This record gives sequence, C-alpha cells and structure tokens, in this order.
Amino acid sequence: MNAPLVGLGFDVHAFSPGRPLMLGGVLVEGQDGLAGHSDGDVACHALADALLGAAALGDLGEHFSDSDPAFAGIGGLDLLARVAAMVRAAGHVPASADLTLVADRPAIAPIREAMRRALCGVLGVRTERVSVKGTRPEGLGLTGDGVGCIAIAVLTTS
Repeated sequence: MNAPLVGLGFDVHAFSPGRPLMLGGVLVEGQDGLAGHSDGDVACHALADALLGAAALGDLGEHFSDSDPAFAGIGGLDLLARVAAMVRAAGHVPASADLTLVADRPAIAPIREAMRRALCGVLGVRTERVSVKGTRPEGLGLTGDGVGCIAIAVLTTS
C-alpha cells in the first residue's frame, strides 16, 4: 500500500452571462455560468488539480490544454473522472477531499449535498469523506466584487 499523499488545488473563473452554471457537477439554475474553455466548473477543476498534485502528475493545463479543441466545453465531472483514472493508473486511490468555494453567489448550502453525491460518485469515495463548504468574501479581494468564483481543494490519496 502506498503512503497517503496530499494535493492542493485552486481554480478561479469569472461569471459569464448566458452560460449555465456548473459547480461540482451540479447545474445551478437561475445563475450566470462561469467563463472558460471547459464548462468552467471551478469545483471539479480544483479537485482535479489537487488529485494531480497528490500524485505528482503535473497540472490540469499540462493534460487538458485550453488551446486544445478536443477539450472545448468538457464537463467538470468528465475532466475529474479522467484525472481520477490517471491517478489510479499511477497507483493511487482518492481517499478524502475538502472543497471550499469562495464567491458572493450562488449560495452553496442549497446545492451542497447534490455536489457531494456527484463528486463522490466520480472520486469513488463515500460521501462522509468529501466536504463541500462555501464562504463569501464580504466585499473584499478577489471575487468580493461578485464577478467570479474561486475553488480551493485539498485531497488525500491512499
């Protein structure tokens, strides 16, 4: 058995009117989506980057370039599933994850459990091993002006 490893992931995208908002693989109705080459799902992107970091496999841009048309519009859960498969092929298994979303909107509490279920399904871990939290920047700093969303993730492997 491999020693437990820890990875840290970070992603940020600006809101983009007219796009659907996807967070942790969950469609958030009535909200502007996030800009990006993919679907802009910052939650999945941060978790995928944390997975890659834990396994020392580089970063998302290295494997899923935003200049590659093959990845245009790729869904966050699809991207996370691909990264999880790469990490498993390298001999590591996702064990737990802690995700924090930083944004003035949307409220995370109403979608928290749906996000946890979607993320656990892709990561292959029990729901009690995945935490999803939200915080508002209270008008300070990046996204404190309500123009985007940040995701920060810590992930362990076994």
